[in-house]
Amino acid sequence: MIRSIFAGVVAASIAFAAPVHAQQKLKIGFITTMSGPQGVIGQYMKDSVELALDHLGRKVGGLETEIIYGDDQTKPDVGVQLAEEMLKKHQVDFVSGIIWSNVMLAVVPVVTGAGKIMVGTNAGASPLAGSQCSELYFSTSWNNDQTPEAMGKFLQDSNVNDLYVMAPNYQAGKDMVAGLKRYYKGRIVEEVYTKLGQQDYQAEISQLRSKNPKAVFVFYPGGMGIQFLKQYDQAGLRGQLPLYSVYTVDEISLPAVKEAALGNWETRFWSPDLKNPANQKYVADYKKKYGKLPVFYGAQSYDGILLIDSAVKATKGNLKDTRALVAAMRKADFDSIRGRFTYNVNHHPIQNFYLLRAEKAASGDIEMHIQKTIFQDHKDSYYQDCKMKW
Repeated sequence: MIRSIFAGVVAASIAFAAPVHAQQKLKIGFITTMSGPQGVIGQYMKDSVELALDHLGRKVGGLETEIIYGDDQTKPDVGVQLAEEMLKKHQVDFVSGIIWSNVMLAVVPVVTGAGKIMVGTNAGASPLAGSQCSELYFSTSWNNDQTPEAMGKFLQDSNVNDLYVMAPNYQAGKDMVAGLKRYYKGRIVEEVYTKLGQQDYQAEISQLRSKNPKAVFVFYPGGMGIQFLKQYDQAGLRGQLPLYSVYTVDEISLPAVKEAALGNWETRFWSPDLKNPANQKYVADYKKKYGKLPVFYGAQSYDGILLIDSAVKATKGNLKDTRALVAAMRKADFDSIRGRFTYNVNHHPIQNFYLLRAEKAASGDIEMHIQKTIFQDHKDSYYQDCKMKW
């Protein structure tokens, strides 16, 4: 009996001596937009987070994982409230997500100020890639300027010398136009900024028609893009004025606009038809689970979970060692669905950008297909302004 009691005491002491962090739960706060016309984007992001969890056996870094979702309603103040609640009430270990640049700019200081890591899976506000970069902020998407820079290069190389430009009037809209103009040196007929979330573009399309440009460039994500594309087609401009865009024609808008998108050109870092094993598995499993193609918003969110997973694994579940987590994340040591990429000094990806076109597939559906690579291992334009403390 004495030996049995002694053995039990020893076993208990060994159990209690095991690292506490090996037994804890990992909590991730995921902020996106789940309501209103832009809520469709947030749903794609959430669905991809859930698929990433499925692929990881519902354990990120080997730890039991809980995701706390929050709807920012496209409002910076709501985003801040959600972040504070996640940090204080739910005591999350990471915060991730966010679609809109103005929301991201408001949320990042709250998260990093609390000593937690923020993983942005869409918004790419230029200050966060430059003067406001942080050791605790990582992006699994892009800096806003990168994608329109690729389109600007394509337009310049294609000798399109007369361009009408439209975008929503907020941080990302201005970043997109700035990126375009960094590589496009032709004539800008007019630069028009519309209300964020606007759904009726008839007045702007009439004004556009009166200017008689040779081509049109737009940035209208989510529901804004669906309405703009429909109204552009209804006005009879498709086929008359070539439409070049970023974050406008995608796997969200195509089922809604169908032929209204035919012939449109886009640039992106990712597409469902990108050929690598990780992406092919992601696309196939997403279609099987949700009955539709994934969109880049989801692709970035899927990668965001895998990035966190890689860091938690590398630190053996020690969520208290923030410096070690950051060092692990800088390596980007996971199978990204975009293919291999590296992090720049500002924690933004150095990655490829492609030219895509809306075409009719054999099935009769309208799909975006990669035409060629515009940039190989493209860096954003702000990293030299980034001064990390660590």
